Amino acid sequence: MVSRRQILVTGGASLLLLGGGFGAYVGTRSIAKAQQPWKQAAKGFGDPRLDALAYAILAPNPHNRQPWQVRLEGDDGFIVYCDLDKRLPHTDPPNRQITIGFGAFLELFRQAAAEKGYRAEISPFPEGEPEPVLDSRPIASIKLVQDPSVARDPLFSTILNRRSTKEAFAPRSVDDAIFAKLQSMAFAGQAELTPSLITTSDVEQVEKLKELNWKAWSVEYDVARTQKESVDLMRIGAAEVNANPDGIDISGPMMEALRLGGIVSREELATKGSTAYESGISMYKEMLDSTSSFGWLISPDNSRTTQLQSGAAWVRVNQAATALGLAMHPVSQILQEFPEMADLYDQYHDYLAVAAPARVQGFFRLGYAAAPEPSPRWPVETLLLNV
Repeated sequence: MVSRRQILVTGGASLLLLGGGFGAYVGTRSIAKAQQPWKQAAKGFGDPRLDALAYAILAPNPHNRQPWQVRLEGDDGFIVYCDLDKRLPHTDPPNRQITIGFGAFLELFRQAAAEKGYRAEISPFPEGEPEPVLDSRPIASIKLVQDPSVARDPLFSTILNRRSTKEAFAPRSVDDAIFAKLQSMAFAGQAELTPSLITTSDVEQVEKLKELNWKAWSVEYDVARTQKESVDLMRIGAAEVNANPDGIDISGPMMEALRLGGIVSREELATKGSTAYESGISMYKEMLDSTSSFGWLISPDNSRTTQLQSGAAWVRVNQAATALGLAMHPVSQILQEFPEMADLYDQYHDYLAVAAPARVQGFFRLGYAAAPEPSPRWPVETLLLNV
């Protein structure tokens, strides 16, 4: 099996072969343009809706698809729709994960509006819950009402620092006292949220969950159509990331070397046995093996409205983790609903004693690691339908 060290050595050799000027070239590759929305959120636009939307678009969402579209209504309202081309038909056939992303989006909007003294009146699915997949009906309608008495959310201050940390964690588990703080901070003042958070650092349970997660990740990686869905959404190098700042960002100086050296490309990533393909396996296994703690969210049912609530709970847990100095990384492959995953999906729910209509809505690693750079985002103005 090819290790991360081996692919980096190979990439370094390619850089040398390409000549001395190449190092200077890759050193200039930056995705700062694609990260600009994180800075713009702090600056604002002067319109309370756009100011809050600038924070909402920073929400975590599957494969960083950023499926939100917004139609402004009057002076104080707007409608949120799903960009149907941003769904994940192979890994997320019922659009459950995409809907959870919208829940995170709406929660960050609510927090940002409250920070400016506005109450966000959010009506989910005003034309009915779309089933079996999302359609052209709106996800939510929102109206802002100026209200000096609206409670500010203490988690708002974490939005710009929140990350999904897709890296190996330090060899240190999360203790029960930190878990208790995580629970308290994430759900403080949120009695209406029905999903519940479960966490563990129990060695035996963590090992079993790692085993199940590894099997699930391997299934997604081995099934051609699900692996291709991810590969097609990879933005390889700074030029691709800046031109199309959604999908899966794989940039940085070494990635520029690997890309220009022909070692990393979509074709190579999709070819079983290639250096790039095998390195993906090695890198994920190394990351998973470093895990000493897990968490998961259980909902009482699986309605679309509950999925939105699960997204709100998800991002709040992520924000609370940020405040506590914890890294958090979603590993929800085992929750995907394509046929080849069905047996593992059932094994996982049985192991956690979660029976229908309840279900696990999110599964994630928790631990300690340095925070990565912010993920690319489309600017707010590109998501407005009537501008």
